[in-house]
Amino acid sequence: MTPDDLLVALDPEQRRVAEALRGPVRVLAGAGSGKTRAITHRIAHGVASGVYAPSEVLAVTFTTRAAGEMRSRLRTLGAGGVQARTFHSAALRQLRYFWPRVHGRELPELTASKLGMLATAARRQRLAPDKALLRDIASEIEWAKVSNVSPDGYAVAAIRRGRQVGDVDPTTVGHVYEAYEEVKRNVGRMDMEDVLLWTAGMLADDERVSAQVRRQYKWFVVDEFQDVSPLQSALLDLWLGGRDEICVVGDPAQTIYSFAGADASYLRTFTERYPQATSVELVRNYRSTPQIVEAANAALAGTVSQGVELRAQRPAGPPIAATGHSDEVAEAAAVAARIAQLIAGGLPAREIAVLTRINAQTENFEDAFADKGVPYVVRGAARFFERPEVRKAVTLLRGAARSGEADGSMLDTVRATLSGLGWTGTPPTSRGQTRDQWESWQALVDQAVAFAAESGHDLGAFVDELDRRAAEQHAPVAEGVTLATLHTAKGLEWDAVFLVGLVEGTMPIIYAKTPAEVEEERRLFYVGLTRAREHLSLSWAYSRNPGGKGNRHRSRFLDSVVGEGDESAGAGTRTPRRKGPAKGRHCRICNRPLTTPAEKKLLRCELCPATYDEELFEELRAWRKARAADDEVPPYVVFSDTTLQLIAEHKPQSDAALLKISGVGPKKVDQYGEELLSLLADS
Repeated sequence: MTPDDLLVALDPEQRRVAEALRGPVRVLAGAGSGKTRAITHRIAHGVASGVYAPSEVLAVTFTTRAAGEMRSRLRTLGAGGVQARTFHSAALRQLRYFWPRVHGRELPELTASKLGMLATAARRQRLAPDKALLRDIASEIEWAKVSNVSPDGYAVAAIRRGRQVGDVDPTTVGHVYEAYEEVKRNVGRMDMEDVLLWTAGMLADDERVSAQVRRQYKWFVVDEFQDVSPLQSALLDLWLGGRDEICVVGDPAQTIYSFAGADASYLRTFTERYPQATSVELVRNYRSTPQIVEAANAALAGTVSQGVELRAQRPAGPPIAATGHSDEVAEAAAVAARIAQLIAGGLPAREIAVLTRINAQTENFEDAFADKGVPYVVRGAARFFERPEVRKAVTLLRGAARSGEADGSMLDTVRATLSGLGWTGTPPTSRGQTRDQWESWQALVDQAVAFAAESGHDLGAFVDELDRRAAEQHAPVAEGVTLATLHTAKGLEWDAVFLVGLVEGTMPIIYAKTPAEVEEERRLFYVGLTRAREHLSLSWAYSRNPGGKGNRHRSRFLDSVVGEGDESAGAGTRTPRRKGPAKGRHCRICNRPLTTPAEKKLLRCELCPATYDEELFEELRAWRKARAADDEVPPYVVFSDTTLQLIAEHKPQSDAALLKISGVGPKKVDQYGEELLSLLADS
């Protein structure tokens, strides 16, 4: 192709990118805006016009799939000699070439898994973690290494950033990290983070190596730049060696890996570092209908996560469906029925996806699909009954049923069996494999509760039911609906997307406590919205199990997309009407609209600092715990946390003042007023 041929098929913004052949260049590429097209045409245009020699260009991205797609497009555009690799692949290639020349010995073997060495390191610290916790510690070590956090500095960094690995304290994690590095050295291995660290070390310490690499590569393109870690940024700087021939492409609104070390500030502040940089925004969305684009824009509007404002290029499509259901089983059944209709109408199953926040949510949908005869595939995880923790639990339950050793009711036996594996009635507070494993066990407990309510307490019958579900869900399929988590869906797209389980505690996830963590959840929701081309369905369930209390609330993120809806618990399926926030339901501090019931009760949004006496609040909680124990009732029956926060804030000194607190009525004043006022008088 001639240089002009390469430009003719691009829109004005993409053409600006392709014509900006000299760096530095920053491209803010909205979802579905053709970023890969823009940067591959830029590289090919540079090659065709003689500015770039193909062998002197290095394009890096984050997944082998993305690198492969880039190479394929470059070959089609006549630039097949350009290197398109992941960060790790590019660094490993350099390390394997230079290491023997610099150190006079072979490069240590790259380990396929940290777990074996990590188990040895944990034993040295007198820990015996299960495989799930080992994986969580491995992930934490990976975060530390890509964030340039040493074993000695880990505990301080973890505490400062609020990181937690199960029930293991940060100091112990730091000791395990240090022991792991020692074990790894002793057995002559390296891990994937070492590939980046050692390559950066060689470039920094050996001028011959850095000079040769810089002679080789003169032009750099970095895709998904919002996902760059501090270590990758440092390596990139060493590749550049003070030059500025770099083009970075990314979307801050799709930053969803901060927990793993990604730092979008490198993209946001690029023009501060390079004031002379060319900056282009790709805003034309070619993927989705105007209805979906409008929803995506609304999801981030007015928030710190807001990126470029997308402009739809496709014709209008069907309206977005937003539906609440009585329980998760009903939600899954409704989704399966709608998908069956779409397939019957001619939409291929492979063009449909159901996206969940966590893997454990897929079980109800697998079951519903089996009932409806809808083929499906699970992406990025094993099917529910193939997951190791589920298989082991079912095997133990089957053994208990056959031996007749069940102790107490079926529910007691299920809970006792899962407790032996590590399940507890309270979920872990941290994210990771430990949390995922707990969610799988909890799903089995929920199945047992539902089975007991409908079919009785026979353990053998319950195990038979689990076996039936497993057999139906394991049927092999050549093509099917994709079941995936929102994280594994990034970079993919389908004609029809169902975002499910959109309730508080799941979206945003319950362990998203800080404003920054909630914003990351909002961006994850945005990523889910922008995976859809034509059909988009949003759904939630008011209770987990059929017949449940129905006291869950739909996700706060839905309000900006489909308007405020009826939050009545267990009221069945409904589509909320689009409308603005109710009068007066704005934060009394920052005036933002209030979304969750707790915010509306406090008249303060969660982003604003607490205005109550936190020490008094803890005293009130301690009093509530003691009083609940005396009355033999759950603590929330006495007062909710929100009501205690209001009491700690207003510090009422009379029965009349107490009655003005939301959540305090005459009956509560009769029961608890004297004790409360005495406690408040002493504060």
